[in-house]
Amino acid sequence: MNNERVNILIVDDQCDKLLALCTVLEELDENVVTASSGRDALRLLLDREFAVILLDINMPDMDGFETAELIRQHPRCANTPIIFVTAFSDDLLASQSYSLGAVDYILSPVVPNVLRTKVAVFVNLFRATEQVKRQAEAQIALAREQEARAAAEELMRRSAFLAEASVVLSKTLYSDRSLLALTRHIVPSLADACFISLIDDQGRPRERQVSWINASGLMQSFSTNGAPILPHILREPLRQVINSEIPEWLGSREVLSQGASQAAPPRDTPIDFTPTSAIIVPLRARGGLAGVMTVAVGHGEREFHQDDVLFCKTLADRAATALENARLYHNIQESDRRKNEFLAMLAHELRNPLAPIRSAVDILHHHVAVSPELEWVHDVLDRQVQQMVRLVDDLLDMSRATRGSIVLKREPVDLSEVVARAIEMSRPSIDARGHRLEVNLPAAPVYVDGDLIRLTQVLGNLLNNAAKFTEPGGQICLTLEHEGQEAAIHIRDNGIGIPTEMLPSVFELFTQVNNSLDRSYGGMGIGLTLVRHLVELHGGRVDARSEGPGQGSEFVVRLPILVGHMAPPLVPDDASNGEDSANGAHRILLVDDNADAALSLAMLLRCFGHEVESYHEGAAALEAAEELRPEVALIDISMPGMDGYQVARRLRSLPGLQGIVLIALTGYGREEDRRQSYAAGFDHHLVKPIKLDELNQLLASLKSDQEAKAGTAE
Repeated sequence: MNNERVNILIVDDQCDKLLALCTVLEELDENVVTASSGRDALRLLLDREFAVILLDINMPDMDGFETAELIRQHPRCANTPIIFVTAFSDDLLASQSYSLGAVDYILSPVVPNVLRTKVAVFVNLFRATEQVKRQAEAQIALAREQEARAAAEELMRRSAFLAEASVVLSKTLYSDRSLLALTRHIVPSLADACFISLIDDQGRPRERQVSWINASGLMQSFSTNGAPILPHILREPLRQVINSEIPEWLGSREVLSQGASQAAPPRDTPIDFTPTSAIIVPLRARGGLAGVMTVAVGHGEREFHQDDVLFCKTLADRAATALENARLYHNIQESDRRKNEFLAMLAHELRNPLAPIRSAVDILHHHVAVSPELEWVHDVLDRQVQQMVRLVDDLLDMSRATRGSIVLKREPVDLSEVVARAIEMSRPSIDARGHRLEVNLPAAPVYVDGDLIRLTQVLGNLLNNAAKFTEPGGQICLTLEHEGQEAAIHIRDNGIGIPTEMLPSVFELFTQVNNSLDRSYGGMGIGLTLVRHLVELHGGRVDARSEGPGQGSEFVVRLPILVGHMAPPLVPDDASNGEDSANGAHRILLVDDNADAALSLAMLLRCFGHEVESYHEGAAALEAAEELRPEVALIDISMPGMDGYQVARRLRSLPGLQGIVLIALTGYGREEDRRQSYAAGFDHHLVKPIKLDELNQLLASLKSDQEAKAGTAE
């Protein structure tokens, strides 16, 4: 401002006087502006600001007094210094001049030095005033800028805080863990204490999580089972929030004290914290009130303000969303648990009646020579029992697949062996419908890193699927070949085909190509889903192709080849099965509350020369065991009164029976079921219906072990 020229206005109707005054003021080196009338002066005052105005009194149209009066009416010129310049010396005129706000009254002709000195005083005063004004404006602008920057930084800090809170809440889908983590996130960054109360089934608040800064300045936190931990001074405001679902802001100790006077008498709480300011916000989930979040300060000079309520509400909304997600996750887990329990129970209930049927079929096998009709009956029963067992196994495997609990037992596997086993497994279905099966295998073995049983299950399911959807007398072709670094297994049929629109969904759970009411093709729509899951577990893929209805279908399984693996040396197979496996009899104790299952299995075991005693309850079996001294005990797990686990433990404790071989018979085949039976002392775990070959091989291996031990003793 010191280097800027200021404006000086001279108003006079006589040109010579204007020139004289301009000449006198020229030495001040300021910007001198002239006007020849009051109206011209007013127009100039609208556009510029002047340090001082020299105003002639005697002017035509509008004299100096009238002009001065109008100048004073403009807000910007209300305090501008006015010096009247006139040739008339009159006290009345001087008095009128001062009444209009004039700062001086100078007679003409003027004394140049006097005029310059007086004008210079007002110029310097104007310059100083402008300097102060500009400094004040700069300070105001700086303060506003700092305020805006602080507001922006606070907004960024709160946005980052909310983002971090979302991360904290999303780390777990268990409500107690996520809410406790949220209280630790809030304390001490946002508050000195945070309480989260959830609404129980009766609509009452129950504190669940709390974090706070104690009197020693340390943060503490814990979960509670609903015991009162909220300071009594906040209980009444919390009830108001529950009733109204409107946030409450308790901005100062006075407000809290007023609320405390209306509250119930103080109750002891397990935390040493007294709030001085608090905000209580509802937690709304799915349109209802799930709980309440309370944040409070009680140390230092911190206080919550009205604008903090919206921020806390936003934070509460995110906590409520986390609560809702946790609830949905819990419901899904609970549904999944119930589903798995139902499937396990269903498998158990289905396998129990299958066990005696399986045994009866095996017994019938030894009498088929009696009549052709019996041979036909045996074949029908055998096929249907195998189909039922396969359906139960697929049902349970699909349950394991959805839970991700299928574990592969990987080893180098020759796919030719997989094909042979799958054909053997599916042969009854293929032969029953008179299909022609063509198999094309490469000359050299093709090895993959896989689970022999599961890969056999894959091809078996695909062959059964082809047999089921191909009309009697149709053709099925299985081809194994190399395709780059992959082995490709093609299974083609000339059956009913697959509509083009169903090809993308044919591997989805419960999808069926023919879902008409007559159910002529049967099935549950889970076989292909299981195939895809097992193939993907092996790092492969499976595709379906079809030209449409009536054009047959083709399924292609591709698996990565195990490069560089040589075929294992051939070794003689000494393992026996069927009747040959029964060389050497055992004394067997059979315990099963299902009379048909016990009777049929006992008859079958006697056919192979074993000495068998069967009982339908645990207590009777234990009593007989002391006299029978069995070498092997086949024990059903699920029995009323004394279950199989208890029977096994009691048998082990009987004198002389510590070395008895305990075999569990059960309809439960999950891994956890097997672990539980081994923990109870069982040596083996067989799932109903028992496969005859498996049982015979197991009993034969027991005899071999006994002979080996006897030879060692000699």
